[in-house]
Amino acid sequence: MPSTEITLLSSMATKPLLVALTDAYRQRSGTAVRLESAGGVDAAKRVQAGEVFDVVVLAGDALATLAEQGHVRAPQAMADSRIAIAVREGSPRRDIGSEDALRNTLLAAKTIGYSTGPSGRALLQIFDRWGLGETLGARLVQARPGVPVGGLVAAGEAEIGFQQLTELQGIAGIKLLGGLPPQLDIVTTFTGAVGAHSAQPGAAQALLDFLASADTASIKLAHGMSPSASS
Repeated sequence: MPSTEITLLSSMATKPLLVALTDAYRQRSGTAVRLESAGGVDAAKRVQAGEVFDVVVLAGDALATLAEQGHVRAPQAMADSRIAIAVREGSPRRDIGSEDALRNTLLAAKTIGYSTGPSGRALLQIFDRWGLGETLGARLVQARPGVPVGGLVAAGEAEIGFQQLTELQGIAGIKLLGGLPPQLDIVTTFTGAVGAHSAQPGAAQALLDFLASADTASIKLAHGMSPSASS
């Protein structure tokens, strides 16, 4: 079995999942994986700046751009992640059961937390489609680098917050309300790719194949994600 350590760079959204997946891979293959996680924008900039990683896992659009630029090879879909909604623990429960109910809940909210990633951009598109981009935009609180939206909600900086379920799980001081109404569902597909300058592309591809495999479905579900419909 190979013993060389594989380096893996990911966005923060997939860190908890990848910790579990790479541990399972180590137990199966004997290969250690050194995981580094950063905000998705910062992680992409590091790859663009020339840092070398064996495998990179990011939101699909970000990784596709890196592939077009020649920084990574042939992205593979790994997991789908959905948006969840949270409020501060102990606050009244809001109605998010339908599109109209969610819109009314947001119109009544003084502050709305959202992320800088693809899920945040998709949320803003919903507001624009409602014709409320300017109205709700004045109430938006964007998560700072390294601060999850759940942290803003727990601290009272945002009355209600939207982020990937996997990033809201386990944060103290918040209450999960659930996901978006089905017709508004925002799904981010996270993909992985072998770094273009990896010194061990074969070992890197073996890890990537495992991350995208059906064998990992139960681990993904336990971490608030699901096997990618694109894989």
